[in-house]
Amino acid sequence: MMLHTFSTLGCPELDLDGVIALAARHGLHALELRTLNLTTDLPAWFAMNYSTPAGLAAHLKRRRVKVCAMGTSFKLIGHDDIDRSILELYVKWADESNVPWLRVFDGGKTGDAAEVAEAAETLTWWKAQRLKNNWAVDLMVETHDSFLDAERLHKFINKVPQVSILWDAHHTWKKGGESPADTWKAIRNHVVHVHVKDSVSTPSPNGSHPYTYVMPGDGEYPMEELRAGLKHDGYNGVLSLEWERMWHPYLPELDKALYHARQTRWW
Repeated sequence: MMLHTFSTLGCPELDLDGVIALAARHGLHALELRTLNLTTDLPAWFAMNYSTPAGLAAHLKRRRVKVCAMGTSFKLIGHDDIDRSILELYVKWADESNVPWLRVFDGGKTGDAAEVAEAAETLTWWKAQRLKNNWAVDLMVETHDSFLDAERLHKFINKVPQVSILWDAHHTWKKGGESPADTWKAIRNHVVHVHVKDSVSTPSPNGSHPYTYVMPGDGEYPMEELRAGLKHDGYNGVLSLEWERMWHPYLPELDKALYHARQTRWW
């Protein structure tokens, strides 16, 4: 059964209890944590508010909520040793709370052979560290920067056949210029998490994109096509509304977006 949730990127001002209350209000039982109280540095925020990983885990258990993923800023392509150390800070918090996935970005610009090789080498490093330290949490790679269409994703998957993918279904459609059906066919056996959002083809108010995010169902994204593909193949991973209010403050509150998506049966 597909699990619906949202990224806290859409409610960056809230603390953890505020996020839990928002999820409960919309009948959602899992959280994708990316921001809390306007910071993306989740390990530091957890330490300040819960002291230890065990403290965070106990708090989540009392609230009867599951964290299905934590979002990091790490990039497979174009990082350094400091970035690797920062990524590792997430592990103890995730493992203590039984969080299955840490989101990392693909990185890069072209998705050429050199970038694919660098991404594969990074995942080899991660796998070795995971085995050595007996970590439970694993990485899912978001289609965000260079791996934006079936051709480039095929090259990546062929190099790393066991990779798990977070499919930003809007990015491959808008930035990659590919229909959701075509992308899904190429990566469906590797997708564990899907980001969804909607937009129209006019420049954003802050000038950061040649498109503007809009309420779910009010834009041009072919959501019916996406839903049909997921349903046909019995997808039972996570479907998450990534309401990017942290980066695009012109957007209405996430609460309104979730209500609109539910009322229109958009997702």
